[in-house]
Amino acid sequence: MRSSLPVGRLAPSPTGDLHLGHARSFLLAWWSLRSRGGRVVLRIEDLDTARTLPGAVDRILADLEWLGLDWDEGPLLQSTDPGPAQRALRQLLDSGRAYACTCSRREIESIQSAPHASDGTLRYPGTCRGRWASVEEAERATGRPAGIRFLVPPGPVTWTDALLGPRSLDVSEDAGDFLLARRDGVLGYQLAVVVDDARVGINEVLRGDDLDPSTARQVLLQDALGLPHPTWVHVPLVLDEAGRRLAKRDAARSLVSLREAGADPERIVHWAASSAGVPTRGPLPARSVLPLFPTARLTRRPTRLGAADLASLFPGTPPAFRSFEEPASPP
Repeated sequence: MRSSLPVGRLAPSPTGDLHLGHARSFLLAWWSLRSRGGRVVLRIEDLDTARTLPGAVDRILADLEWLGLDWDEGPLLQSTDPGPAQRALRQLLDSGRAYACTCSRREIESIQSAPHASDGTLRYPGTCRGRWASVEEAERATGRPAGIRFLVPPGPVTWTDALLGPRSLDVSEDAGDFLLARRDGVLGYQLAVVVDDARVGINEVLRGDDLDPSTARQVLLQDALGLPHPTWVHVPLVLDEAGRRLAKRDAARSLVSLREAGADPERIVHWAASSAGVPTRGPLPARSVLPLFPTARLTRRPTRLGAADLASLFPGTPPAFRSFEEPASPP
């Protein structure tokens, strides 16, 4: 049964250290849930164990606690229990909603008619669609391991985002048949997220708007597996001076670097809240924002974080931020 209270998640990936953009999104997700008496699940998305960095999980936990965040369940490591996602994969194969694909990335890249999807991934041109009757047949015929792709139906997928409003994306035109499992056996992000959200009762997903295009794929999977749709809330990203999204390789803006340099987490809380449209008057603990959050008008446009803004997060320097936003109704 769907909970009457909001249940959401913080879902970092241990492929690098968290940065200020992550801090802002995680704080907003936590405030949205805690301000309404909701539950918070901490999930570590580590299915691609080859990309997991040593010590990253411990640093993530330390970063979140430093910001003042807590959680009711977790940390749940995806890699420790892939069984439910594997069963969902078999269900999709058995129902004809998924199929085997032996194409390599290089082969897809070589096809001139395979442009990039809206999230930067390669659009799959459908080379293996309808070609094999089973995974086993595909692997016998080619001598290669097979991945699994979702059979995307034509036409737009529509949903409503609590911040961005009505949304629509034709996944068949944008991304094509997307991967559910790679040829090396690693489960795909889209499938794992949908299954793991459903198994712990997630009914609100607040995350960065770089993941907005993923929503259409996840809606398709939820419908195919008979799973409920959560409330979607996509918040704008934090950008650097040049207008680029922050990256994990940018050590200057990593939470680890800021912690070690003596930054005040309460200044980061104030910056995150104010830049997102939550009215705060100065540095404060994360929990002190909760009474203010229900009246906030969250912004729709990105926030710029330059060198001067970064310096403002240190003690003795007045807080500042540059944002280019239009107020919008809160989720």
